[in-house]
Amino acid sequence: MNKKTLAVGATALALVFAAAACSDSDTGTTAATSSATISATASPAEETPAHNQSDVMFARMMIPHHAQAIEMSDTLLSKNGVPEPVTALAEQIKAAQGPEIDEMISWLEQWDEPQMPGGMPGAGHNMPEMTSTPMTSIPGMGRGMPDTEDMPGMSGMMSAQDMQALSDAQGTEATRLFLTHMIAHHEGAIDMAQAEIRRGQYPGAIEMSRTIVDAQQREIDTMRQLLTTQ
Repeated sequence: MNKKTLAVGATALALVFAAAACSDSDTGTTAATSSATISATASPAEETPAHNQSDVMFARMMIPHHAQAIEMSDTLLSKNGVPEPVTALAEQIKAAQGPEIDEMISWLEQWDEPQMPGGMPGAGHNMPEMTSTPMTSIPGMGRGMPDTEDMPGMSGMMSAQDMQALSDAQGTEATRLFLTHMIAHHEGAIDMAQAEIRRGQYPGAIEMSRTIVDAQQREIDTMRQLLTTQ
């Protein structure tokens, strides 16, 4: 065999090895890319914020609590003779709490939790006789719930009689009843929000709770000032 033949053979072998190396490299790259894609696809689910039963309780209790504040505001706004600063406050309460209700409902849906456990009254705007009701005394709230010693009830809720009195009143008396009861209502919401800050886990619920504490305390200060002018 001459030197020229040997050179050709060597070149051919070199091309074969190079092709095999490229194939192995491509396979490795493809495998690495597939692995990265799977990892990237799985990561959002793994990063979903966790929640606990305190978060669930907060949403379930705050939805009807907010709903009653909106009903109180609507009742006042339907009346004549109410000072403009008070009607502006009622509109402000509605504008803040309506979207918060929607957000809390979306959390419960995301967590696959019903708005109200079995046996508990529906989340209607007017839930009579709920003022300062302990969580454990509400039907359905004792199952699977954490220790409620540090969790306040739905404090500040107006009774059916209170709501009727507001509905029947006009002008100055309606204004006075609205401000007096809304101060107590806001104080109850702040208690519930502070409990969620202490015991909750879901970042969105804790953030909302901080907003409730700050915003509603400012509104309480405003309402107390407005009461001095009635």
